[in-house]
Amino acid sequence: MRYLHTMVRVTDVDASLAFFRDLLGMTEIRRTENEAGRFTLIFLASSDDVEAGRAHSAPLVELTYNWDPEVYGEGRNFGHLAYEVDDIYATCDRLMKGGVTINRPPRDGRMAFIRSPDNISIELLQKGDALPPAEPWASMPNTGKW
Repeated sequence: MRYLHTMVRVTDVDASLAFFRDLLGMTEIRRTENEAGRFTLIFLASSDDVEAGRAHSAPLVELTYNWDPEVYGEGRNFGHLAYEVDDIYATCDRLMKGGVTINRPPRDGRMAFIRSPDNISIELLQKGDALPPAEPWASMPNTGKW
């Protein structure tokens, strides 16, 4: 068995690409427009997985946009996507400057949680050992849920 992708439904392609591509730094690997089925599929790879994504179509995140409007619940049973980052503090700082709420700040220098524009929970994990605790993260409270 081989992991291929995780599919999340999105309601706004532009907002979702601004989040996943522009803020998280993911790369679009391929896109499928299905006029008969009235949907668009956009496959993205994280920065360290671009080559594998192109060569093996994995590991990827599939953004599914249904052309006919639907209201999606938060789907807490979905869980979350998880990505390893080189510097959790710099990543969270960049995301905050981009307007993203840090729901669970990286107080421990190791883990943070954020949400996409469609409320998909995303865990960010520090690559290697945890960074030493630092402000403003160490005293920042949780916001919302993740």
